[in-house]
Amino acid sequence: MSAPGIRAGQDAEDLDVEEVLALVNHRSRPARPAPPDHGPASPGTPASPGTPASPGTPSPATGAAPAPAPAPRPPERHRPATSWADARAIAGRAGRAPAARRAPDSVALHDALGLVLAAPLTALTDLPSFDTSAMDGWAVAGPGPWTVRGDGVLAGHTEAARLVDGEAVRIATGARIPPDTTAVLRSEHGRTDEQGRLHAGRDVQHGQDIRPRGQECRSGEQLLPDGTVVTPAVLGLAAAAGYDTVAVTPRPRVEVYVLGDELLTEGRPHDGLIRDALGPMLPPWLRSLGAEVVSLRRIGDDADTLHRALTGSTADLIVTTGGTAAGPVDHVHPTLERMGADLLVDGVDVRPGHPMLLARLQPDRHLVGLPGNPLAAVSGLLTLAEPLLRALGRRPAPEPYGLPLRESVHGHPRDARLVPVVLRGDHAVPLRYQGPAMLRGIATADALAVVPPGGTRAGQETELLDLPWTTAGMGSCFT
Repeated sequence: MSAPGIRAGQDAEDLDVEEVLALVNHRSRPARPAPPDHGPASPGTPASPGTPASPGTPSPATGAAPAPAPAPRPPERHRPATSWADARAIAGRAGRAPAARRAPDSVALHDALGLVLAAPLTALTDLPSFDTSAMDGWAVAGPGPWTVRGDGVLAGHTEAARLVDGEAVRIATGARIPPDTTAVLRSEHGRTDEQGRLHAGRDVQHGQDIRPRGQECRSGEQLLPDGTVVTPAVLGLAAAAGYDTVAVTPRPRVEVYVLGDELLTEGRPHDGLIRDALGPMLPPWLRSLGAEVVSLRRIGDDADTLHRALTGSTADLIVTTGGTAAGPVDHVHPTLERMGADLLVDGVDVRPGHPMLLARLQPDRHLVGLPGNPLAAVSGLLTLAEPLLRALGRRPAPEPYGLPLRESVHGHPRDARLVPVVLRGDHAVPLRYQGPAMLRGIATADALAVVPPGGTRAGQETELLDLPWTTAGMGSCFT
């Protein structure tokens, strides 16, 4: 999806991070506190830039006493919020920055599944490397009938003795063709008479059922370009071409920090404490996006502990949960300021998940701050972490697609919405339980529908984001 305001024919991901940020800041509206996610405004309710007066409060225009001044708010730390499309473009571009690129790894074939080739796969030998039989049958020389030689030719054996015209020998699929063989006669197409001579049940063509040397490729020929995702078929091709190891882009190393004093790791919620849903959910989800999750840490609402964790990490990406707003125990923004981090995205015009952020800690290290509500965290994961991890791992971007929605979906007045849906034939069906703290909807979803501001009518085509466990690509496999 192209970001609004970018030149025709130019995608936001073609710009570098600084260019995208400059474009976003140029056209963004003035900074505003994030409004609560209550859904669309009631019909007829006017938008007001200030705090509305309570019902019955005298208006200054009437000459009555003015309304009391609102309570002071904490200092606003957020830059103007970024559109959903721009945020994804910025995250993808950050992962492709030269400083974020990592040296390729040479790994054994059995460790390469799901990774991306860092160098072209070039044939190390001809395939096949010798003339082979494509079928079980007889290798024959010249016209028939043929005298059948007593020995046979099996796969894996050394080259058989040369055939002379009028001679045949039993041969197995994959076996080396004897010199001067004219063709291979399939078992079902031949018969032997009482004298043991072989007769063909149909015409025999020269070269029939012989795989000639180099039929698939010649030594030195490029088989696959770099950037190819390693699937099981790629592993088989690499092995056939003579490879024991392949050069791949390593998985980005990710640490997950679950923030909050109110979280339980076992048992039922009680006494104001709630179960941590993100600790069990995020690591496997990140692995499905191509990450190597090296640790999961639970950190209480303590700024110094968070600062020590961030400054001591060597991961390519840190994913935090909670603490991205401006409350008394929301320490992510102050800690990033203390570290001198560069905020690339600070709030996104999307619901749920508005207070997500992306920061550059060092040229080759980033942080994605997710909201603490579970569905809002999923929104942040797919908005910022997915394109960043895809770029770090050099995975190809999925082709955008959409389907009509079977039902209309209410939209936020200003922001996009990500709504869980199931796919039914040629339609997407919105699910219930779409609140920021709810996981019941997405637990049965196939995708998220990207609902534009103002909503979507029934039958209107809407962009969809597949969930990793519903797609067949190796980039989405849990590894």
